[in-house]
Amino acid sequence: MCIHIYLNMPTMTLSVPDDLYSVIKHHTEIKWSVIARNAMWEYARKIQLVDSILGKSELTEQDAAQIGRLIKKSIREQHDI
Repeated sequence: MCIHIYLNMPTMTLSVPDDLYSVIKHHTEIKWSVIARNAMWEYARKIQLVDSILGKSELTEQDAAQIGRLIKKSIREQHDI
């Protein structure tokens, strides 16, 4: 487990749907900012991994689009669509 202590962190305001807000308000014992921060870090790490992989890739956007078309064509043929 890694513990980080941050002082003077920037703040962020989030908009949430009413039904989520009612759950958050009902469970005041939970540190929702910690939950949100952890979820954002988890997503950020995934993005960083993708960025790292893409940074080393030699595929162009055209290559990726062509691969996508070939995959879709193969799926259509396999499922007689």
